[in-house]
Amino acid sequence: MSANLPTRFTNKEAARKHLEAIQWPDGPVCPHCGVLDRSSRIAGGRPGLLFCNACRKQYSVTVGTVFERSKVPLHTWLYCNHLLCSSKKGISSHQLARMLGVTYKTAWFMAHRIREAMAVNPKSEPPLGGDGFVVEADETYIGKKDGPKGRKHQSAGGYAHKRTVLSLVERGGRIRSFKLGGNTGAEIHAAIRTTVDRASTLHTDGAQVYKFVFPKGQHESVDHSKEFVREGKSEKVHTNTLEGFFSVFKRGMVGTYQHCGEQHLQRYLAEFDFRANHRVKLGFDDAARADIALQGINGKRLTYRRSHQA
Repeated sequence: MSANLPTRFTNKEAARKHLEAIQWPDGPVCPHCGVLDRSSRIAGGRPGLLFCNACRKQYSVTVGTVFERSKVPLHTWLYCNHLLCSSKKGISSHQLARMLGVTYKTAWFMAHRIREAMAVNPKSEPPLGGDGFVVEADETYIGKKDGPKGRKHQSAGGYAHKRTVLSLVERGGRIRSFKLGGNTGAEIHAAIRTTVDRASTLHTDGAQVYKFVFPKGQHESVDHSKEFVREGKSEKVHTNTLEGFFSVFKRGMVGTYQHCGEQHLQRYLAEFDFRANHRVKLGFDDAARADIALQGINGKRLTYRRSHQA
């Protein structure tokens, strides 16, 4: 690692203190019983090990997080997290392995655990949009569907052989993306109804699947065979925000990651969503973005076997 890197990326003790400050701003919280500030440092124990005086169990800042039981040094984890958060189109596992000094398999698993930390819990997130807000909805297609026993799905043509991705964005704000399965129309309707505030105005392209999702007067569309932007009732009607997001996403998936199994696609979407939701235009720099990702590591254990499952 470069000698010019911040200390938290080169020193285990500095990395631990940085993570503790993020995870425990009001003092240590026991992951076993949830009691705040009833713990003490264990004399002679390894650095960072605490003893909970409430439940009588030991723990450290990594217990109950995606970093738990990892043999990779904590400062290497923080550097990996920073690289993934600051690379607009992603960073390959081979490049991570070279920069971190770990094996390709380790780098691949580390990246997936960090993507798991970036993913949001839909039930804890407020809906997109609201009264006076515009939400854009659009789909894109990428890669090839995985057929039975790993065989590639055969199709007569069109987009049927590709994986479908739906993205919803509050214009000027947050974005949420979904990997769709077989029943695309039903999944699109369900995603919009559960993710978008019903008081919003929905902007889409001319696809028939978006008709009747929102009440008449709250849905405006633009016919891309004729134009890409048109004047609407209050704002210009377009899906250009999502077109820009899809451009970055596809450049990352084709140019950086190149090969993505269908079971991993939702985690990659979470990564690109996370960077878009914490972009510079919204007031986040690379350091702030990395720290926010570290706030999401709790309660998201990901084993190597489960990382290969859908």
